[in-house]
Amino acid sequence: MQFIPYLNFDGDCAEAMAFYAQLFGGQILHQMRFGEMPPGENMPPLSDAAKQRIMHIHLQVGAQAIMASDAMPADPSQTSDSCGGGYRKPQGLWVSIGVDTQAEGQRVFDGLAQGGQIAMPYMATFWSPGFGMVTDRFGTPWMVNVQTPQPA
Repeated sequence: MQFIPYLNFDGDCAEAMAFYAQLFGGQILHQMRFGEMPPGENMPPLSDAAKQRIMHIHLQVGAQAIMASDAMPADPSQTSDSCGGGYRKPQGLWVSIGVDTQAEGQRVFDGLAQGGQIAMPYMATFWSPGFGMVTDRFGTPWMVNVQTPQPA
């Protein structure tokens, strides 16, 4: 069994995932825009702006993956809980990144913090030589944690 975070964005998915690929040293294996989908019988027409949004993207980082898409622009006839309800900011979750060294944790945290909002500065804690919490400029909340135990 493998758990794969699936992130949602409001039109900047391609930019976010390219940034994550560079920061995490990964590779985008697949990317499809809404405008590239085959036509469907019950599919409503898409605006040119909606066609440019990412329908699905797969970023591979070693044995790990992150997948994502852009939300469709809000349709006034849809509720916010439906697929056509528009983008909603993530809440009630953090994507946790485990790194091997304090220096790698600092590098990743600093990259995610550029243009973002720091919830907890990156620092040593009683459980780790490096831990911090940040919501990046794309709205994704992250926890960066050095998995090496703190020396006694």
